[in-house]
Amino acid sequence: MLGRMFGAGLGWAFAGPIGGLIGWWLGGQVDANPNMGQGSGPRISQRTRPGDFAIAMLVLVAAVMKADGKVVKAELDYVKQFLIKSFGRDNAQEMLVLLKNLLEQDYYIYEIANQINSHMNTAEKLQLMHVLFGISQADGQVHASEVEIIREIGQHLKLNARDVDAIMAIFVKNTNSYYKILEIDPSANDQEIKKAYRSMATRFHPDKVQHLGPEFQKMAEDKFKAINEAYQEIKTERGI
Repeated sequence: MLGRMFGAGLGWAFAGPIGGLIGWWLGGQVDANPNMGQGSGPRISQRTRPGDFAIAMLVLVAAVMKADGKVVKAELDYVKQFLIKSFGRDNAQEMLVLLKNLLEQDYYIYEIANQINSHMNTAEKLQLMHVLFGISQADGQVHASEVEIIREIGQHLKLNARDVDAIMAIFVKNTNSYYKILEIDPSANDQEIKKAYRSMATRFHPDKVQHLGPEFQKMAEDKFKAINEAYQEIKTERGI
């Protein structure tokens, strides 16, 4: 029986490669075909809903966790705590069952990415990147192999590399992190800094993913908060 997270308007996630990977969980294999939205089964929707986003997220999380060729118990524990904190204990338990099965599956990122690209907008895909870096950093360190696979995912999702680096800068701190978050060079003048901030604040406003539900909205708010923090720190540093 579907729980609260995956019962929230599941649609396109049950088509294509993703549907094939999770078909076991529903009690049978789901075939991608034009008639899938008919009858009592899940309806295919062109709009990304919380359940669709959650499943796409778990598929990509599994890919990141397997990036170094092995999945250790510590990683699962970190992810479990992340899921509990983000989605509540009941939803987290449900998501972990699906995640553990996904970790045993063999699939190609480009196939999954093609399906995501067909149904998700840029704001939603960038939100996925935020989640992946957040989980990667859960053990206190973002490993090089994880960065490599997340960047590869970003490429397959047709995201701008600077957008991906801007999200990574939230989790991997260095002297230029605040500038990377705003996607601008430290040599930029004050007017360019202000323009970059306005652009980022518009593109990453939490309202753009409001339809995904409160759990994912919170993550978007964290990203928006990081943008504002970066701008304030640069302003203080420069005396703007």
